[in-house]
Amino acid sequence: MSNILQIISSPRGGASNSIKLSEAIIDRLKLNYPSATLHIKDLTKAPFPHLEEVHLNAFFTDVEKHTGEHREAIKHSNSAIEELNWADFVVIGAPMYNFGVSSTLKAWFDHITRAGITFKYTDKGPIGLLSGKKVFLAVTTGGIYSLGEEIKKDFLTPYLKFMLTFIGMNDITVCRAEGFALSETRDTALEKAIGSIKI
Repeated sequence: MSNILQIISSPRGGASNSIKLSEAIIDRLKLNYPSATLHIKDLTKAPFPHLEEVHLNAFFTDVEKHTGEHREAIKHSNSAIEELNWADFVVIGAPMYNFGVSSTLKAWFDHITRAGITFKYTDKGPIGLLSGKKVFLAVTTGGIYSLGEEIKKDFLTPYLKFMLTFIGMNDITVCRAEGFALSETRDTALEKAIGSIKI
């Protein structure tokens, strides 16, 4: 049996193109893995807090020395990492906000990127510890940033790929639905992206 973790970072609900593209990816996965279990993590309904001193103190304090305050501060991180450990497939809906990642999704990454837990330092540099997973990025953008000079304006996709690889998730497929703000592409952007999904 396979486990699918869906990460939602758009607050637009049923109108969200990143959610629609994510759901199309999941539908394809379920065709190949009909007994798969799906867990949905909606970051907009239960936002992860931006890192503050109490979170950092909890991250860098030995577990056996945790106070009640530490345990409360670290629970979001521990839960998110547990979900990732459970998953075989991770589908991340990632709309582009101001050429980059949304603050909601960035906060999630801040809580899952922990030394000694999801990556470790070695003499040869850091090594990711969350291996053996397949990740699908459902990237949605108003413009078209996959071609020509516009590629350098995309700070979303490179960031996501780097962070995922950093914590050990190297098997990444990017599914792009782009051009939603352009009159000549907005009506076909989602359909085109769904048609290009490869599992």
